[in-house]
Amino acid sequence: MQDDREEVIQAWYMDNSDEDQRLPHHRNPKQFVSFEKLDELGVLSWRLDADNYETDPELKKIREARGYSYMDFCEVCPEKLPNYEEKIKNFYEEHLHTDEEIRYCVAGSGRVIITNLSCLDRVWVKKGAMIVLPAGIYHRFTLDSDNYIKAMRLFVGEPVWTPYNRPHDHLPARKQYVEAFVQKAEAGQAVDAAA
Repeated sequence: MQDDREEVIQAWYMDNSDEDQRLPHHRNPKQFVSFEKLDELGVLSWRLDADNYETDPELKKIREARGYSYMDFCEVCPEKLPNYEEKIKNFYEEHLHTDEEIRYCVAGSGRVIITNLSCLDRVWVKKGAMIVLPAGIYHRFTLDSDNYIKAMRLFVGEPVWTPYNRPHDHLPARKQYVEAFVQKAEAGQAVDAAA
């Protein structure tokens, strides 16, 4: 049975090319990442009704269950985002947050790059995709070649929008992430906590 998230979220292991960051960067041959693997990394995801986000009962249920009391929107494209070139470069710097990062793509598409020990997972989100990155996970963001995304940003309480560029392994959020997800995912193997 097909998971309906596959229509709006795809994930794969990236190649090592330094070509345009907006390109897919598939390995050859392509190696996809399962939703189960994303779950192991602490990345949660849903497919929601982006055409009706104002009245979507599923979104309301998720917000209530997870305590997402604050919401706003961010449009990332050259025409809408002030200082676009500078900001898109900043988004692509590998960083972490001390709180969850919750994004719901209501229009367009983009790519989240998650550092997963020695490799990078590229997660392509399209209209209808909602993902939650756990506090302490290293990641980056870029647009795809369409150069446009409109995302709902959700927060527990007042918004906290502080990126900590790598390395910030000393932060409690990073240590908790490594303990909760990395060490469990790599049970029985040596874990590189700097990954």
